Amino acid sequence: MPDTPRDSAFPAGHSAQNYHPLPVVIASADGAWMTDVEGRRHLDMLAGYSALNFGHGHPRLVKAAKDQLERVTLTSRAFHHDRFGEFCAQLADLCGMEMVLPMNTGAEAVETAVKTARKWGYRVKGVAPDRARIVVAAGNFHGRTTTIVGFSTDETARADHGPYAPGFDIVPYGDLAALEAAMTDDTVAVLLEPIQGEAGVVVPPHGYLTGVRELTRSRDVLFVCDEIQSGLGRTGKTFACDHEDVVPDMYVLGKALGGGVVPVSAVVSSAAVLGVHRPGEHGSTFGGNPLACAVALEVVALLRTGEYQQRAAELGAHLHRELASLAAGGAVQQVRGRGLWAGVDIAPSHGTGREISEQLLERRVLVKDTHASTIRLAPPLVISKDDLDWGLEQMRSVLAG
Repeated sequence: MPDTPRDSAFPAGHSAQNYHPLPVVIASADGAWMTDVEGRRHLDMLAGYSALNFGHGHPRLVKAAKDQLERVTLTSRAFHHDRFGEFCAQLADLCGMEMVLPMNTGAEAVETAVKTARKWGYRVKGVAPDRARIVVAAGNFHGRTTTIVGFSTDETARADHGPYAPGFDIVPYGDLAALEAAMTDDTVAVLLEPIQGEAGVVVPPHGYLTGVRELTRSRDVLFVCDEIQSGLGRTGKTFACDHEDVVPDMYVLGKALGGGVVPVSAVVSSAAVLGVHRPGEHGSTFGGNPLACAVALEVVALLRTGEYQQRAAELGAHLHRELASLAAGGAVQQVRGRGLWAGVDIAPSHGTGREISEQLLERRVLVKDTHASTIRLAPPLVISKDDLDWGLEQMRSVLAG
């Protein structure tokens, strides 16, 4: 007997189970809605962990991709192509920086930032060879490469992947005193998420990012902000750092930079920092390819209008008001977040995060759990208020049960 569409969500024997997806099989999507293989429509309240900030199938992004597909998609970096220079210039300008080093995935961009910070430490700061250290925060999620999971405090991601790369010091997130105590003359960078996404949308105390900026500047240390999930409109500003008017030394970008069409990531910084790289020392065959640049250029153009940042701010304020009322009812222990992004801690008496996600799936709302008791909400920034309210009403009904 053939698999049912729902059973085929788990292609046993052919797919390594590195994810635990909900039992739904998507066939098409548009805007904030996805349709499964059985023809049922579901409201996307996750947006690919912020990769789909502009929704599914945004016409300008699809057109940019189609137009480029008919011209050239890949040259490798062995040759120049006619979209690369414009992409670097436009993204650097959006960030208020000078240089861009494009990659593909978020983890690649974080690895690039780590290599850049170390190289800067040796060539500019004067740290002795192989002594560079980078301070990171507990609860971080910067990707899943062997280097990155080595400084994770999440044992699910970290366990059984050692030996781990040395050179990282872990301090509590939001604790400036601990950060200062961890810094030495060999410290070359502080690498932080301005809001921790995988940890459950954890927002640091107000003034923390400002304090990190002041501390790193005074100690001649690079401040590296991982805005892969928090950046590009998600929190109601172009970058989460903007909420404290903080400009780091280096932005690490990904997810929404590719518009949900192609994987695009980048490290963006000053010429003094990214200028430490020389030909052959770092690279990526697909990094900065013509198709990626074409789509990302359109993403930058969308962000320049300010429309999506404003939508995230306005709808985000509404989202958090509604979630606060849920918290008052006892089914929710805590709500965190900023803009159109929230982490909702479910009271144990009402079930696990996974169980709530499955119940919402039955009501055609797609969310995902993290750390057992938390569900994350990050709908596309194009979602309408009516659709957002409908999704929240389904959540209210599930939690009232």
